[in-house]
Amino acid sequence: MEEISYQSADDCTLHAAITGEGQALVLLHAGGPDHQSMLPLAERLADRFSVVLPDLRGYGRSVCTDPARYSWDRYVEDVMRLLDHIGRSSAVLAGAGLGSTITLRTAAAHPDRVRAAVLIGVEDIEDDEAKKAEIRFLDAFAARVEADGIEAGWEPILAGFPPVVGTMVRDAIPRSDPASIVAAAAIGHDRSFRSVDELATISTPTLVFPGTDPRHPTALAEAAAATLPNGQLAAIPIGDELRTATDLARATAPAIREFLTGLIPPAATSVPNNAVASADHTRLG
Repeated sequence: MEEISYQSADDCTLHAAITGEGQALVLLHAGGPDHQSMLPLAERLADRFSVVLPDLRGYGRSVCTDPARYSWDRYVEDVMRLLDHIGRSSAVLAGAGLGSTITLRTAAAHPDRVRAAVLIGVEDIEDDEAKKAEIRFLDAFAARVEADGIEAGWEPILAGFPPVVGTMVRDAIPRSDPASIVAAAAIGHDRSFRSVDELATISTPTLVFPGTDPRHPTALAEAAAATLPNGQLAAIPIGDELRTATDLARATAPAIREFLTGLIPPAATSVPNNAVASADHTRLG
C-alpha cells in the first residue's frame, strides 16, 4: 500500500493511500471516520481496481482548521486534485454518507471524470426548515467538540445511527484533530442540493445502497435511484445488523463488484498502476 500527500487548491495538505492495480476506484469515507473505515472494502476490490483512499479534508491526517474552507465545491475540487495528482483522467467514485454527497456533486460537476458512482447511504436533502435544523445540529456538535472533545461531541448522536457508524467513528477519534473536526462541521452551512429533482441531471451510472436512519433515509435512497437517469437501487440496506467496517464491506462488496463488472470489463482494469509516479510517498508496512 502506498501513502501519498497532495495540495488542495487552497493549499491544504491532503493525504491518501493507494492499493491494487487497474482502473481507479476512489473510496470516500463518511463524516466522522477517516480512510481506514474503507480499508476492508478496499481489500475486497483491490484485485481488480487501483483503490484510492483519501482522508477527506477535516478528517484523519488531512487537517484543515479553518471553517471558511469547507464547501461542497472545495470537496469536489479536492477530488479533482487527487485524480490529477495520481495521473488519472477518470475514476469510479464510491462514497459513504458525506462521501456519497461528494460523489454526487463531483459527478454533477465533472461527468467526464466519473466513470461510475456508488452511494453507501445518501445524506438527507432537506427543505428550508430542515436545513436550518441541520445547521443548528452541526453547530451544536462543533460546540461540544470544542468544549469537551470529539467523543463528547458524538456521544448524544451515535445512538441514532446504525452500529457500524458508531464503530467507525470511535475507531477514528484517536487519529482525528479536534480543531479540524470542529471546522469540518461548517459544511452544514453549505447546501448540497435543494431537491432530489436536481439529481436528474447526473447521467453517471450509479448504484445506491439505502440507509436506514434519519440522516440517510431509505425513502431518499429510493427516490435518488429512481431520479438518477442511470440509477440502480441495491438490495442491501445499511442497517443495524452491520456492526463493523468489515461487516459493511462484506455486505456491499459483492453488489459493487457485480455493478462495476457490468460497466468495466476485467480486461479494462489490467493496466499498470502509475498512480504514484509523481507522488511523494512512503511504503506502509
